[in-house]
Amino acid sequence: MVASITRRDILVGASAMLAAGTAHGARPRSSFVRANGTRFTLGGSPHRVAGTNMWYAAYLGAAAPVGNRDRLKRELDRLAGLGIDNVRILGSSEFSPLKNSVRPTFRNRSSHFNETLLRGLDHALAEMAKRNLTAVIYLTNFWEWSGGMMTYLYWTNGGRYINMNDPAHPWPEFPDMSSEFYGHASAVRMFDQYVRAVVGRRNTITGRLYRDDPTIFSWQLANEPRPGGSDEAGHKHMKAYLAWIDGTARLIKSIDPNHMVSTGSEGTQGCINDAQCVIDAHSSPAVDYVNAGTIEFLLDKDKNFYFLEMNTRLQVEHPITEMVTGIDIVKEQIRVARGRVLSYKQEDVKFNGHAIECRINAEDPYNNFMPSTGRITHSLLPTGPGVRVDTGVYPGFEVTPFYDPMIAKLIVWGETRAQAILRMRRALEEYRIVGVRTNIPFHQTMMDSLRFMGGQYDTRFVEERFSMDEAGEGKDLHAETAAILATLVAHQEAERSANIVNRNERDTSNWKWVGRWERMHR
Repeated sequence: MVASITRRDILVGASAMLAAGTAHGARPRSSFVRANGTRFTLGGSPHRVAGTNMWYAAYLGAAAPVGNRDRLKRELDRLAGLGIDNVRILGSSEFSPLKNSVRPTFRNRSSHFNETLLRGLDHALAEMAKRNLTAVIYLTNFWEWSGGMMTYLYWTNGGRYINMNDPAHPWPEFPDMSSEFYGHASAVRMFDQYVRAVVGRRNTITGRLYRDDPTIFSWQLANEPRPGGSDEAGHKHMKAYLAWIDGTARLIKSIDPNHMVSTGSEGTQGCINDAQCVIDAHSSPAVDYVNAGTIEFLLDKDKNFYFLEMNTRLQVEHPITEMVTGIDIVKEQIRVARGRVLSYKQEDVKFNGHAIECRINAEDPYNNFMPSTGRITHSLLPTGPGVRVDTGVYPGFEVTPFYDPMIAKLIVWGETRAQAILRMRRALEEYRIVGVRTNIPFHQTMMDSLRFMGGQYDTRFVEERFSMDEAGEGKDLHAETAAILATLVAHQEAERSANIVNRNERDTSNWKWVGRWERMHR
């Protein structure tokens, strides 16, 4: 697969597209999807796919406080309406002492698994079948947020573990220790026990064995497994890593010969940047295909790229790239999944202007960003030139403590960075969400920060040199001072950048402002 490379998103090609399902439609499924060379086939015919990630589907399907079956139906309906026909979902989580790990979980260290969540998985698959969607189910996690491999080690090594991002154990100590899982026989046996239970399960809603259910597109061994974080650990654990992939894939095939198996690998970024490692990891005859994903980088002042992460989906910040290139990346991804060629060549990609994205979260920035829950009673989105809002919430939407607190992405574009900052200030001021606390004041303070306006920030800026107290200090700054700082960043737009409206003030009346908003939404 060929894809456009941008500063923020690189679509990585492999031997097949990321697992997804059959085209949305009413026809019944009479066979299972197969990997045939570099393409998928269904019933002997070429089969093209388009998918997304919805790790929490089983949680929504559970008959428990964490569940929300109406929301599950709405989200699946929305996906089907968009032509997305496959959902990658979490099929396991482990009760863990690790920070940031989810609750509740599919299992603890005992052999008695959480039937409520497993029935939630049953329910999710049954609802997907009604919409002719398919699922990729992954069975553990290399990372901490769902317990994962580190938790299996904790259960079997006497209680030792490392928290991700623990200052006492800097990178790559966490992935280096997590990769010990592959060679730890007791930990792998516990994992295999769970694999047998899930892959061999009968759906309590449909009555079908999972192995006989074409709603399941494939099984995925884990979320982003890797042999280690450092080269040293990667080489040390490589043999066990490859043996675990082959052994687990064969175990799944012995229980379920109908469905495909993938590893969940991140490619070279998840294989100590070694192409041979990727080839070896997918050499098992029980592994059917290789994933595709996107890579995120940081770019320094000397135009050097620094790898951040790879995900088997588009990056959350992909609107930044779309705004400065004018390319709809999601549309192009779906076109490729449907077997069409990209609309652009690399030389066609041109960068224009500057874009900024703010994640609008249901968090209290004045209380250590504690999550804020409740029902959204009112939502007024900002509008105007160069302003974009990606959101799925609405008045009446319930923000619960069980899921990601992000409720919207606010993106602005300007011909210069200074103009983009000014537009973001205006958009943040116009944004109204009533019912929960949000981090909008944090973003407003950031836009007023002298260091941010002057481009004097790095990856540790917020934790080391930023304070919400600056909000009070910012109120004392004259508008002219802020304008001068903005023009220093982009002097070519001096006159335009100087037109600043102070916070809580507008250059028009409220009646005119609301009228303008209503006209924009007719």
